[in-house]
Amino acid sequence: MLEHGGRLRKAALEYGIAEADWLDLSTGLAPWPFPIPDIPLRAWARLPEADDGLEQAACDYYGAAQVLPVAGSQMAIQLLPRLRRAGKVGVLSPCYAEHAEAWRRSGYIVREVLEQEVDFYLDSLDVLVVVNPNNPTGLSLTPSRLLDWHARLAQRGGWLVVDEAFMDNTPHLSLASFANRVGLIVLRSFGKFFGLAGVRLGFVLAERKLLKLLAEQVGPWAVSGPTREVGQACLLDTEGHVQQRARTAVASERLAVLLEKYGFQVHGGCALFQWLVTERAAELHEFMARRGILLRLFVHNSSLRFGLPADEADWLRLEQALQAFTKEAA
Repeated sequence: MLEHGGRLRKAALEYGIAEADWLDLSTGLAPWPFPIPDIPLRAWARLPEADDGLEQAACDYYGAAQVLPVAGSQMAIQLLPRLRRAGKVGVLSPCYAEHAEAWRRSGYIVREVLEQEVDFYLDSLDVLVVVNPNNPTGLSLTPSRLLDWHARLAQRGGWLVVDEAFMDNTPHLSLASFANRVGLIVLRSFGKFFGLAGVRLGFVLAERKLLKLLAEQVGPWAVSGPTREVGQACLLDTEGHVQQRARTAVASERLAVLLEKYGFQVHGGCALFQWLVTERAAELHEFMARRGILLRLFVHNSSLRFGLPADEADWLRLEQALQAFTKEAA
């Protein structure tokens, strides 16, 4: 299993700090979960059915022609390689590590490429995987550029897979409305923007034939009845969407300013996190962890991802820790 953020129980045991006493900034989730609706007993007592309104709510929210609900976009990441014969896959990196891992495990030749290398390698690839906005760098690519890559792949029967897990704040950059094109697959995550990662819900946006093939791999009843109730309620909460977009954008900018105040130049980010590269990443991660603040450390490029604090007490705690680290290093 690859390493991910959010492993709070492991950190609690390692540092001897109770879980309730941590400030977890490691996950890149909105720290303000949407309210959970009252879930009717039938959702628990009966097998889930696909005509309950969830798919339509998701189509309306994403602006897509059709969607396939899955138990988190991670499920789709692991299953998509089953729908092709082995070939060459490019993954725009660094990014969410599960993408390259899933294709490698299925026997594909995987090349991790930088943004500026894509055009050079694209005509030798069968599949290109892009996370947009990227995690953890925050890099955002324009729809026109992505659609150009898709066109070049599709004319040879190739795929462009775009993971839009962090796209909810910038829907104008989404390829959701183009996802009925053959060879274009868009993944959307529910838990991050709605702050409900434990719900385990995601959506695949693609043309009908591919969704049907993927549905056969997913199997029946993959998304539980209670999850479908929660998902539909949140997707229909338009006022909540406006509020969440506004407060995450403000908090993300505030986080960037705070980090730079204490000498940490932000290298990228989006509305749900900020990312910095520093030779002292491991040292800062350890310093924060000893104070019950969990960050996401990327050892391979000595970088850190900071999620958003939820309230003023969390902001103060983070600032005091940054101030203490700066003084200790002086």
